[in-house]
Amino acid sequence: MQGHLYIISGCSGVGKGTLLKKFLENNPEIKLSISATTRQPRKGEENGVNYFFISREEFLNSVKNNEFLEWAEFSGNYYGTKLNFTQKTLNSGTDLILEIDVQGAKQVKEKMPEAVSIFIMPPSVEELEQRLRGRHTEDEQTIQKRLHEVSREIEAGKTFDYKIVNDNLDTALMKLEQIFKGGSK
Repeated sequence: MQGHLYIISGCSGVGKGTLLKKFLENNPEIKLSISATTRQPRKGEENGVNYFFISREEFLNSVKNNEFLEWAEFSGNYYGTKLNFTQKTLNSGTDLILEIDVQGAKQVKEKMPEAVSIFIMPPSVEELEQRLRGRHTEDEQTIQKRLHEVSREIEAGKTFDYKIVNDNLDTALMKLEQIFKGGSK
């Protein structure tokens, strides 16, 4: 039996990672895809666990060889999902979640329209800014760039199959669980 592909996207700082961590603790049979990136690891991130940290040259060679299901450039770094990894996982019957940006989600839906797309919305732009600043992982210029992208991302999120406002982690988790169990939009 073929696994199902799920796309989870949303603005940076909306809490996708926290929500997915809780979801996967409750659903260990579902696998989270590991993206490749050319950015440097943040404190506590591990190669092969959080991302596959690869060189720019290696990434661009993979692009040239059509080895990515989706890929994008953000803030001078590349991010992408390896096609081979995705196909092997789905062919094994395992459901797979891609945690990717809206550009990547659009690329995946074009190639695999059966994928279920879920957009995580912030309660407000002000709350999102507080979350970004509270992480202490980016400089002011990067925060401003991320905030500039918010309206474009929220607009793109309107095309997703499902939307979840992450104003309360437990409520958002319950809504995500309903989607995976075939619940309503």
